Amino acid sequence: METGRLEERPELRITRRYPAAPERVWRAWTDPQALSAWFGPGEPDSVLRADMDVRRGGSYRIRFRTPDGEEHEVAGEYQEVVPHGRLVFTWAWQSTPDRVSLVTVELHPDGGGTRLDFRHERFFDRAAREGHAHGWTLTFEKLDAWMRRPEINP
Repeated sequence: METGRLEERPELRITRRYPAAPERVWRAWTDPQALSAWFGPGEPDSVLRADMDVRRGGSYRIRFRTPDGEEHEVAGEYQEVVPHGRLVFTWAWQSTPDRVSLVTVELHPDGGGTRLDFRHERFFDRAAREGHAHGWTLTFEKLDAWMRRPEINP
């Protein structure tokens, strides 16, 4: 009897380069005030709540408003925390807590700046991956703008 291969769960990869030290990019992902300025696919400062205990086993909870006025909340646990280098955390929407995916953010010094390699994996299905691809694209556009702010990168 032949057994079928399990279909690989879809993933999303995004790479960005910032003219800032890894410490500054790290701050964007680990400081609640900084993250609140850019996170989510809505307008700048659309984060309503950002609770973060950035340590292995620590948790986070982020609530934000999207351009259509809806509020969404995501939460998870930090699996790996390597300051200024690697952040791995689970990702589950309040609306679908049983669908846990995994996010990895890696920072690499790159010619006076930082290369950010982002991977979101273990999506429930392709539709979930496509929805997240749209949201993360808009979110990274906000991060890009935030990283260009003079007070962030003097």
